[in-house]
Amino acid sequence: MAEKTAVLTDKAPKPLAGIYSQAIKANGFVFVSGAVPMDADTMKIVDGDIQVHTHQCIKNLAAILEASGSDLSKVVKVNVFLSDMGNFSAMNEVYSQYWGEVKPCRTCVAVKTLPLNVDVEIECTATY
Repeated sequence: MAEKTAVLTDKAPKPLAGIYSQAIKANGFVFVSGAVPMDADTMKIVDGDIQVHTHQCIKNLAAILEASGSDLSKVVKVNVFLSDMGNFSAMNEVYSQYWGEVKPCRTCVAVKTLPLNVDVEIECTATY
């Protein structure tokens, strides 16, 4: 069985103790849990619209990836969860600024409700 290692950094919001890890490294990949638009220092959702929130989600993912020895350019798969598909275009305007030259595979879905009633949550898988 493959070994797995938890990743934890104080540069991203803390995970709920005993529930999940910020990320898991296994077999050359890092699997990053969903990031909401929360500030790591205050542990509060940042003020702003879907674009501000998308930036914050990706900032949190980047911090976790860095702690795992990876970065946004090594992301191979992204899952985006929106509370309203009406935010799709505005989210994409921000999203497209990241991930390097070769964009990762992606799924984007609208869901009924996200944790803390946020409008976006993003998770990813990368190599390291």
